[in-house]
Amino acid sequence: MKLLPVISLLALTSATSALDNGLMRTPPMGWMSWERFRCNIDCENDPKNCISENLFRDMADRLAEDGWKEMGYDHVMIDDCWSSMLRDKDGRLQPDPQRFPGGIAKLARYLHDRGLKLGIYGDLGTHTCGGYPGTTLDKIDTDAQTFASWGVDFLKLDGCYSNEEEQQKGYPLMSKALNATGRPIGYSCSWPAYRGGLPPSVNYTLLGEICNLWRNYDDIQDSWDSVQDITDWFFDNQEILQPEAAPGRWNDPDMLIIGNFGLSVDQSRSQMALWAIMAAPLIMSNNLRTLSSEARAILQNGAAIAINQDPMGVQGRRLLQERSQIEVYWRPLSQSASALVFLSRRQDMPYRYHTSLAKLNYTAGSYEAYDVFTGKTLSGLSAATEFTVSINPSGVVMWYWVSFTLETPAWLYHSRLGCTRK
Repeated sequence: MKLLPVISLLALTSATSALDNGLMRTPPMGWMSWERFRCNIDCENDPKNCISENLFRDMADRLAEDGWKEMGYDHVMIDDCWSSMLRDKDGRLQPDPQRFPGGIAKLARYLHDRGLKLGIYGDLGTHTCGGYPGTTLDKIDTDAQTFASWGVDFLKLDGCYSNEEEQQKGYPLMSKALNATGRPIGYSCSWPAYRGGLPPSVNYTLLGEICNLWRNYDDIQDSWDSVQDITDWFFDNQEILQPEAAPGRWNDPDMLIIGNFGLSVDQSRSQMALWAIMAAPLIMSNNLRTLSSEARAILQNGAAIAINQDPMGVQGRRLLQERSQIEVYWRPLSQSASALVFLSRRQDMPYRYHTSLAKLNYTAGSYEAYDVFTGKTLSGLSAATEFTVSINPSGVVMWYWVSFTLETPAWLYHSRLGCTRK
C-alpha cells in the first residue's frame, strides 16, 4: 500500500453529501457545560458553578479575552438543565427565570457582541435526560422557531425518553424545521448513540444529509479509562466510521476533558492528539476561569488545532497496534501533508519506538517534520530513514509531515500550522 493513493482514496470516500446549510466545514470548536458542570442548579450555595446565565457569560468572557476565540474556539454551548420545568402559556420552551433572568436572547446577544456563537441543548423525547421538558414530535416546529428567535447558532438534540420510531421521524423533522427558520443553526444529532452507533441500526448516509455532527457512542467521563474506551470504539470501527466524516458532517467522540481532574499532562496531550487525528469537534468542558497553564498550552496548541481543522476534512486512521503496546495513527492533510501520532498504552516507563516512514507506507521522497508538542523540527529525511521516538506512558508523540521539494520552501509547513518561522 502506498500513501499517496491512500490519500486520494480517502479523500474520494469522504466526499459524501452533507447537510446543505453551509455550516461547520471544519469541526466546530468551543466550550460546553455538561462534563464539568453537569446539572448543578444549586445557585444559592454554588453561584459560580451552577447552570445559569452567569456561568455562560463567564465562559464567553474567557473565550473572548484569553486568546481562545483567536484559536477558533468560538461556540459557547448550553447543555441540559437550562430550562424551566414548564413551557410558557403559548407552549414554548422558556429558561429557568431564577437562573436565566435575562433570557436566552439576551445571552445570545452578549455572545454575539464578543464575536462568539451560542449553542443550546434539546431532547427529542418527552423529557431531557435531566428531566426537563423535551421536544415531542408536535413541538419540533415550535422549538426550532423559538431557538431561531432567540438568536441561537447551534442545537444539540439528545434522545432520552424517546423510542426508535420517534427518533426516525424526529431527527429529520428537526433538521427541516431548523432550515425553515431561515437562521443558520448548526445541528448535532445524538441519534446514533441511542441506536448502537453502527449499521444497520444507524444510517450514516441519512445522518450526513440532515446533521452537521452526531454523537456515535457513550458520554465521556473525566478519566483516562473513558478516553481509551472511546478511542478504542472509534478506531475498532474505523472502516465504517472513517468514510462518513467530511466537511459539514462529523463523527463526534464527545468533549475534551483537558484541564479537569482525571487526566495527567501526558494523557491530556494524548486526548488532544487523538481528537485532532479523528477530525473531531474540539468542544472543551472544563473551568476556563481556573485552567492550569499546562492545560491551556495543550488546548491552544496551534499545530494540533491546524491538523484538526484541516480543510480537506478527512478523518484519520489507526495504522498499527504493536505488541509493545505502541499504537500508530495517521491522518492525510491538504497540500500533501500528513500527521502521525505515536500513542503508548504502557503504564511502566517511556518506550523508545524505532520505525521509518517507509514502514508506515510512505512513498519515497524527502520529508520534513514538526513535533507538535515540543516545537522541534526534523529535516532532510527520506522515507527509508530510521528514527526513534520516546513516548511516555499513556502519552503521545505527534508529528506533522510534509514532502519537501525545491518548490516547497522549508518554512512553509510552519506557516500552515501557525508556528513561528525557523
